[in-house]
Amino acid sequence: MQGNGSSKGLVSEINVTPLVDVMLVLLVIFMVTAPMMTQGVDVKLPQTESTAMPSSEQERLVVTIGRDKKILLDEFQVDMASLQLKIQRVLETRTNKEVFLRADESLPYGYVVQVMAEIRAAGVTKLGMVTEPLETKKKDERRR
Repeated sequence: MQGNGSSKGLVSEINVTPLVDVMLVLLVIFMVTAPMMTQGVDVKLPQTESTAMPSSEQERLVVTIGRDKKILLDEFQVDMASLQLKIQRVLETRTNKEVFLRADESLPYGYVVQVMAEIRAAGVTKLGMVTEPLETKKKDERRR
């Protein structure tokens, strides 16, 4: 019997409801994770074994953050508000826009990241973290 709707045949339409559900979940995941990927800070984690850095003809610019949160640009103390401007002035004449950051391990993570953001805002293309070799640290702890 045709035409009365009682016969059950094959349906040739695609059921898109599960596809839409999956796509919405993926969209939400990408919307949440995308900002995290673009706002991150490039950091190479220190290795357990390290070698000495190769020397170069050009001076290195070193930013040091002491335990008391004092910021030093090479040997000169600067405050957080003027850090970006002073780094820009120093790097104007240099082709290598590389800065090394030394921070005391007892400092809060948020403060170090704040200083790193100021350094990056100054136009620094490479930001290196200065660390102590693991073996030296263990020897110092044993002496105490």
